Amino acid sequence: MSDAVYSSAEQLKQIAQIIECCCRLPVSNDAIPGAFLETVFAHVRKADVLATYDYIDVVDKAHSIGWSIKSTKAGTPLTWKRAKLRNKAALIEASRSSKEGAQQLGNALIAFCNDHAHQSMAKYGLSEIGYCRLIVHDNRQVTYFERQLCTVASPDIFDSSEFEWSWSVEKAVKVNAKSKEQLSALHGRHKPSGDRWWAWHGLGENQLHFTGERGAWWPKGNQHKLEFALPDAGSKISFERLLEVLKTA
Repeated sequence: MSDAVYSSAEQLKQIAQIIECCCRLPVSNDAIPGAFLETVFAHVRKADVLATYDYIDVVDKAHSIGWSIKSTKAGTPLTWKRAKLRNKAALIEASRSSKEGAQQLGNALIAFCNDHAHQSMAKYGLSEIGYCRLIVHDNRQVTYFERQLCTVASPDIFDSSEFEWSWSVEKAVKVNAKSKEQLSALHGRHKPSGDRWWAWHGLGENQLHFTGERGAWWPKGNQHKLEFALPDAGSKISFERLLEVLKTA
């Protein structure tokens, strides 16, 4: 592992300062879009934002490092990607009739995640891939952290043998005061911890939610992490002041 995948203490401070300053704009709110975080991170790390559907969002070609960037509110499910599998219909049919079939479908989802990262490593000649994550909590506190995901020597992010899979039961949910059937999802349980890590909505729009991130990836200590607060409404500049600044820029 190289230290280059991680931001220095000074770089972490710069990331927080830029986000705090931009959140003082009158048009800002307490949501930090992923595209915005990508731009901030790339600026601080002198890297490039990729306007592609590759696994990585930012690449530092000089150091052969790429990063996946994610930013959500704390309660928002983290969508890994829309996982569109080959032979989806046949895999789902088999998964409905046997435990082995469900495991085969789950293994295909894990392979999908790993292969997506492998493709980026090969396409951009990467030696490693990092993960940059920003979480906005209900009290406007922000957690930002970085971690390494995989390297050329150890290219898989997940091990399919660590998960077992089963379909959830369909249930009725309230949508605008009306009852609506919620389609079942394929759930992946992480066997070492006993926690549910995955939910694949393959009967709908194929979203693959990584629900295990909170327990497994959110840092317990302070290494490669920072916390700060978003400015409150009273700290924002006025539209008039913003226009004055832009006119003289």
